[in-house]
Amino acid sequence: MNKDVVIIGAGGHAHVIADIVTAMQDNVIAFLDDNLNASDCSGCISNYINYTDAEFIIGIGDASIRSDIANKLGVKWYTAIHPSAVISPSAKIGKGTVIMPNAVVNARADIGRHCIINSGAIVEHDNRLLDYVHVSVGSKLGGNVFIGKNTWIGIGATVKNGVNICSNCIIGAGATVVKNIAKEGKYVGTPANKII
Repeated sequence: MNKDVVIIGAGGHAHVIADIVTAMQDNVIAFLDDNLNASDCSGCISNYINYTDAEFIIGIGDASIRSDIANKLGVKWYTAIHPSAVISPSAKIGKGTVIMPNAVVNARADIGRHCIINSGAIVEHDNRLLDYVHVSVGSKLGGNVFIGKNTWIGIGATVKNGVNICSNCIIGAGATVVKNIAKEGKYVGTPANKII
C-alpha cells in the first residue's frame, strides 16, 4: 500500500527527496516550512499535527536543524531510498535517513537516523555513521570507517579505511582524510588538516 509522506522543508533538498518518494511509488502530500514563501509550501512546520496518518521526512540539509526538528516532532519517520541505490541486505539504515540515486551502502554498514547519503556516495563495508551525518555527492568512505554525529563529509571527499572522525566536523570538498580526527572543526586538503 502506498504511503502518504510529508516533507519538512520546501527548498531544493526537499524537492530531491520528493523525487525519491515518488520513485518509491509513495505520495508526497505536503511540504511544511516556516518560510512560507518557499516553493510548494503547504504551511508552517507546526501544521504537522494535521497529517496524523502520514509519515514524515526532513528535507533540510543542516544537521543541527534536522536534529532539532527530529527531537521536537513525535511522528512516524519515513526512510527514503532511491531505487537506483545499491544497499547490502546486511546494512542497517536508520529511520528518517535519505539515500539518493546511485549511492552504494555495502555489507554490514550501520547508518544512523536522519542521515543523508547523497547521490553517488559510497559507504563501504562495516562503516558506522551516527545520527545526522551527511555524506555529500560523490564522497567515498573506505571500509571500517566511523563518523560521529552531525558530521558533514563534503563533495568528493575521501576517507581512508579504518579512520574515525568525531562528531560535529566538516570535511571540506575534495579533502582526503588519512588519519583519525578527534577534535571538532573544519578540515580541508590532502591530507586533511584542521583550519578552524
